[in-house]
Formats: sequence, structure tokens, C-alpha cells
Amino acid sequence: MSSNPLMRTQDLQKTYVTETIETPALRGVSMELHTGEFTAVAGPSGSGKSTLLHLLGGLDRPTSGEIFLQGAPMSGLGKDRLARLRLTSIGFVFQAYNLIPVLTVLENTAFVLELQGVVRREREERARAILAELGIEQYADQYPSRISGGEQQRVAIARAVVSTPSIVLADEPTANLDTATSLDLIDLMRGLNERKGATFFFATHDTRLLDRVRRLITLVDGRIAGDRTQSGQQ
Repeated sequence: MSSNPLMRTQDLQKTYVTETIETPALRGVSMELHTGEFTAVAGPSGSGKSTLLHLLGGLDRPTSGEIFLQGAPMSGLGKDRLARLRLTSIGFVFQAYNLIPVLTVLENTAFVLELQGVVRREREERARAILAELGIEQYADQYPSRISGGEQQRVAIARAVVSTPSIVLADEPTANLDTATSLDLIDLMRGLNERKGATFFFATHDTRLLDRVRRLITLVDGRIAGDRTQSGQQ
């Protein structure tokens, strides 16, 4: 593991403001994430987990503080450069899968590669390879509505990792799944971490998953309340 952090936050704060109310979501979060880590951020509902992931992914901007990706600050990036950064360096897995219903499983998986300008033959080969690795190649020509929720989330993971981004951010990836499917999904992500060195940072409030991770960061009321390394044994 590199001594230089892949991603670092410095006194990260986010406050949501309406006409009459200010709601602090993050209250000074400073942390480092390193290449090859398999890390979860846990905490009760409203602790700031999703907000943190959205800020790390450039989907929202902090009220104050800074995020560094491979040593470079993200705060000065305009919308176009942020979009390019997300396209090339950050993979996303969302709670609601966010698959495109009119595209097949193969097309959904290859979509990021298409946006990157990868030629059709190569992107289909790469998409089929990752679908096979995740055990869902047989659904390549199906549409998302024809496969189960667990299979859809596997497709979402395939789409997130097919372009080998620097980091994969997953926001409550098992929230809509039963226990067995949730554990299988986390083990699948951990397998990608072990085999490919893929860096994962995911938010969860599901205590069933926490012994699967190697590092656990706990958020409470927008602050880091714990940060520990563990064995990650099944």
C-alpha cells in the first residue's frame, strides 16, 4: 500500500441551508484513503455517510474544507473537469442501482467505456470479461427489469469497475437486498479488491456487513467517532 493517500479530506464541512434552517451534515471530517483499501463508513441514519460519499465523488461541493485526489485539490475544478474526473477516476455504485432501463446488461456495463471513447469491440470485450468474473455473463443480453435486484447490483458493480477507476464509491449498496444477497455482494466486492487491487469505500448502516471490511470508519453527527483496522474475516 502506498504511503501517499489516494484521497484525503481536510476539515470537510457541509451545511444544508433552506430559507429558515441550517442543517450541518459534516462537521470537520479529516481522513485519508489509500490505494487498495477496502473501507466502510458506518453510522446511524443522518450521520453524514451519504453526504461524505457525494462530496468525495464530486457530486456535491463542501461548505468548507478540502478534498484531495492523488494530491490535487478538487475545490477549484469546474463542472466540466469534475465530470471528466468522475468519468476517468471514480466509479459509483448507488443504492437504487441507477441502471439505464433501455440498455441491456452488457450495454449498461460498457456505458462508461463508451463515454470514454473506447472502441466498440474493446469495450464489449472488457464488459463481458467483468460480467463473467462477477458470475452474470449469462444476463448480458437481458434488460435490467428482467433480472433480480441482487443481479442488478452486480451489474452496477461491473459498470463501476470495468474502467479500472482509482476508487469505487458505493452508497448503501445492499440496502434493498436480503441478508444472503447482501453478504454475497460484499464478498464479491472484496474479491475484486483482493484480485485486482480495486479500492472500495462504501457507506452502510448494515451491521451484518461490518466484519467483512478491513477498515471501519464510524460517523456520528457528522464527525468521525472511530477509525479502526480489522481483519475483515468472513
